[in-house]
Amino acid sequence: MKEPIISVSGLRGIVGESLTPDLAIRYVCAFASTLPEGPIVITRDGRATGRMLANALFSGLCAMGHNVIDADVAATPTLGVLVRQYNAAGGVQISASHNPPPYNGLKLFGKEGKILTASEGEPVTERYRSGDTAWVAQDRVGEVLSCEDTINEHATLVLATVDVERIRSKRFKVFLDSNHSSSALLGRYLLDQLGCDLVHVGDQPDGCFSHALEPTEENLRSECRQVSDIGANVGFFPDPDGDRLAVVDEAGRYVGEEYTIALCADHVLRRRPGAIVVNVATSRMSEDIAQRCGVPFVRARIGEANVVEAMLANDAVLGGEGNGGVIDPRVVFVRDSFVGMAQILDAMAAREMKLSQLVDELPRYYIEKRKLALDRAKLPDAVEIFKKQFTGARLDESAGIRFNWDDKWLLLHPSNTEPIVRLIAETTSSETTNALCNEASQALTALI
Repeated sequence: MKEPIISVSGLRGIVGESLTPDLAIRYVCAFASTLPEGPIVITRDGRATGRMLANALFSGLCAMGHNVIDADVAATPTLGVLVRQYNAAGGVQISASHNPPPYNGLKLFGKEGKILTASEGEPVTERYRSGDTAWVAQDRVGEVLSCEDTINEHATLVLATVDVERIRSKRFKVFLDSNHSSSALLGRYLLDQLGCDLVHVGDQPDGCFSHALEPTEENLRSECRQVSDIGANVGFFPDPDGDRLAVVDEAGRYVGEEYTIALCADHVLRRRPGAIVVNVATSRMSEDIAQRCGVPFVRARIGEANVVEAMLANDAVLGGEGNGGVIDPRVVFVRDSFVGMAQILDAMAAREMKLSQLVDELPRYYIEKRKLALDRAKLPDAVEIFKKQFTGARLDESAGIRFNWDDKWLLLHPSNTEPIVRLIAETTSSETTNALCNEASQALTALI
């Protein structure tokens, strides 16, 4: 992998290969050249290479005349809060999210405290490709300022969305696995404020990961057992930069990422009717919940910025993605694992139900996600194969291609974060879902 993966809102690459300090400086300086005057907030997710990259960004941005606010280790949604709190021109999160340890990346935030849209990100890419950077004279060089408190404002916003005293009265026992990443800081503080009996593992954000980074069932088998072994009411598993959340119930059952947005939507709509927005790769659970509550339901293109734009256009009360990312506009227009934790605890307290009971009430579907080592350049060929293979479906080609039937759907789309293509299917039975995925994979055998 010699080139970083660049999307409208940032980039990812392997440190020392496709992501080097000089490349990071050029990319962030291209971003800074599109911003108004004002400081730029820099945060990182705890990876071992994060401080090295942060130091490189400091030098580049100061050389362009920007002051930089060094917020050190903080979750991605916290960066969105900090950008607004400091009235900053923008922000950069140094993170590769769930990618393996050799990776790192840069996520770009505008002055509104949300990830860049396509129209905002395209000029950044163009300026990065051109290599033009406007350095300033010695008397205009910026300085690096420290952010002493990264968590209170974010915590205050999250706590204002739930009944804190009701949750405290339950004294929930919570297992939190931060996996040595940025969620350790606000996660501990938030759950303490909610009166939880907290068992916290991986609580030092030093990048010494104790297990694979994506919070999938396969990666968390032993951790799921710990939840039931200690008698916890719930287990929370954020990803490294704290914008996604997987959940485990009191019996040690992996509830998973898809249920995070569904659980939160069910709880929020019981109190605040309004539009719900998810992307085209998200389970039908949220759609069924919205229909039950008689509220508008919107599917956006894949990409957090697309979900946020649709939320703003539809005045949504909640949005998110099936990867465990929940977006609450009362907090910040960024996927937020801490919103997920607070809303799920609030639902358990409000209805006096176990997490397993809340989960079992939700519509039941079976979703399967696969990664295919398919060259992105071959995606158009794959789409044509699928069109011939799967007939009688309603097509959505806004992101890759999605085939919609009354009782199932199938999606093929290129990843924006890894050099792979994702295959996702959902039906009303695990056997049918598996069979649909197998059929799709076999149809692409000649291309892989």
